[in-house]
Amino acid sequence: MMPATTQHVNVISPSDTVEHYYAPQYLDGFPTAEAADTSLQDINAMPVMELPATSQPQTFARSPLHDTPSMLLLLAGLLSMALSYHTGYKYIENFFHYMFSVKRRENLFEDHTLNETKILAALIANTCIVEAFIIYFAVQMLRPEWALSLQANVFRHIAAFCALAVAFYAVQWLVFRILGYTFSDKVGTKLWLDGFKASQSFLGLLLLPVLVLIMIFPTHGKLLLCVASLLYLVVRLIFVYKGIRIFYSNLSSIVYFILYLCAVEIVPLVIMTGVTYWICGILQ
Repeated sequence: MMPATTQHVNVISPSDTVEHYYAPQYLDGFPTAEAADTSLQDINAMPVMELPATSQPQTFARSPLHDTPSMLLLLAGLLSMALSYHTGYKYIENFFHYMFSVKRRENLFEDHTLNETKILAALIANTCIVEAFIIYFAVQMLRPEWALSLQANVFRHIAAFCALAVAFYAVQWLVFRILGYTFSDKVGTKLWLDGFKASQSFLGLLLLPVLVLIMIFPTHGKLLLCVASLLYLVVRLIFVYKGIRIFYSNLSSIVYFILYLCAVEIVPLVIMTGVTYWICGILQ
């Protein structure tokens, strides 16, 4: 017979497994926040990370940049200039000639060609549209209590300001034409009006990049609006300087120009400011 083999069985006592035993802690579920041994901090008292860290957080404000009809109006002005530039680029090349020249030897009784008339109309339209946008931001800065109404009806205000800019240009052109025929001859009047139209066209091109910066960086609106005001002042001084060269004949002419500055350059701006506030009051 084969001898019986013995099998050795290792018996593990409970004392050998105590150090490897992990008792569950939350058999009855997680404790409530009040019963926990930690104190929760109020979320409003926690620090907030800002991007960038040096600037204050700004609330979202609706602007013409986020308004489709307003941007379509601005793009329409740019498109009209682009379409008329190919045939009317010579007018842009002669900007400084129209703004500064007072020569009377040229045939000044010739009207602008059709191509020049198209590009001139496109440039003036662009100027009025850009001025409307800048007036919008200026009113929002000067009268913050109207900000909610301006942001709620962006295109309505932009369209009203654009119509106001067109009316302001038309009134100025009519006044300058009357003054030219009153105090000068046809040649001097045409020179003066050519300077006015060229300066206003050039003003729109100067204000366009400033407007783009205002829409992209609204936090720097005050500085950029000051730049826009300075550009407007410089262009008007250039126009006034050309008028002095055209109409100045003797020392007494200075008195007339002082009256001109008060009646034609300062008073209309004051009236336009009042009309702008009146329009905003109606649209509230």
